Amino acid sequence: MKIYINIKKFLNDKAIAGDFMDKGENYEVKDIKLAEQGKLNLEIAESRMQALMRVKQRFAKEKPLKGTRIGMALHVTKETGVLVRVLIEGGADVAITGCNPLSTQDDVAAALAEEGIKVWAYKGENKEDYYRYLNNVISFKPNITIDDGCDLVSEIHKKHPHLIKSIIAGCEETTTGIIRLKAMEKDNALKYPMIAVNDNKTKHLLDNYYGTGQSTIDGILRATNILFAGKNVIVVGYGSCGKGVSLRAQGMGSNVIVAETDSFRALQAALDGYRVMPIAEAAKIGDIFITVTGNKNVIDIAHIKSMKDGAILANSGHFDAEINIKGLKSIAKPRRVRPYLEEYKVSGKRIYVCGEGRLINLAAAEGHPSEVMSTSFCGQALACEYAVKNKGKIPAAVIQLPAEIDSHIAQLQIEAMGIKKDSLTEEQKKYLETWQEGT
Repeated sequence: MKIYINIKKFLNDKAIAGDFMDKGENYEVKDIKLAEQGKLNLEIAESRMQALMRVKQRFAKEKPLKGTRIGMALHVTKETGVLVRVLIEGGADVAITGCNPLSTQDDVAAALAEEGIKVWAYKGENKEDYYRYLNNVISFKPNITIDDGCDLVSEIHKKHPHLIKSIIAGCEETTTGIIRLKAMEKDNALKYPMIAVNDNKTKHLLDNYYGTGQSTIDGILRATNILFAGKNVIVVGYGSCGKGVSLRAQGMGSNVIVAETDSFRALQAALDGYRVMPIAEAAKIGDIFITVTGNKNVIDIAHIKSMKDGAILANSGHFDAEINIKGLKSIAKPRRVRPYLEEYKVSGKRIYVCGEGRLINLAAAEGHPSEVMSTSFCGQALACEYAVKNKGKIPAAVIQLPAEIDSHIAQLQIEAMGIKKDSLTEEQKKYLETWQEGT
């Protein structure tokens, strides 16, 4: 019996390590037979990403990325799959892996593999496979990197600096990644240009706000099936993501309480009608806790110990560091009670953690809706084009895309939505460009 148990554990460990994945020369995915469903999901996503399809049509004619190798570490979702197709249509050779162990959609990864795209990803990756896949992308020797969280860029700078001379630029998708990149820039550690796609208005004011707001609630509902109405929902962080989450939680009938360290954002939250208090106080009265800060241990063990029985913890910041999961596991053992919900007994109270403390909107749900990712990925595609067109002219710093590109993305999206806007008259243009006319 003991031998059987050890063999079973060995087989489980091997399976977790990716030995039972479907593999090819340029791919490693969970199950290649899922490709047909993945293609259907990609088809649906494309139908909802019309702004990005406009970019794809132009790229097909102009081939602005011809001869460019693009290495990607993004959430391998149906929307990301559409972006990969757009970049390939533009002439690029693409290799992709995931940027979060629980965010890959296995059917999409299989569909990309069947299309001959270099892809290494599966949902539930262990740390070993995560970094092995990152290094597969690095071995591809990309000329442009596209990152979500800065792990790809960080790995290149720390372990593969010899590749930097052939890298034109990188693009970063998320707030957490920008925080890390700016820290690298401050330390003079950043050695190639990084385009902060996250800082496009058509990204952080749409994707972070509308996308994170909806998909976070969706993920928590799928993990718990909890009623939000009447609950005290504690939103930790009131940036663009926190604003979106707060709005959606309020729309579900919740009593929203915001915990924030920035004075102006705390003021905004108060003026938006939410209660604002330190997390140490909010911990005692909260029913559902949602972290969206990009920081570490914003919900710590002392906070968890003061929570009431049945409290639910979820994270929608990029890394699994916002809730002190490591500390929690040191004082209590998790019990899996639903597919993406674990129960911890702390001081005799039940504390529930969604999605292992990782991105709940991708761990338990499907990430942002395709419509909002359309503008975000227009930003990624056009950032790649901008980098190629300006090769050698961009400093090794964190930069933003020119405002006219951001405005162009917004124009593509309103056209896709059938929205018409006003135009300035010649008199109005002249008035805005001069200073002589006054009172």
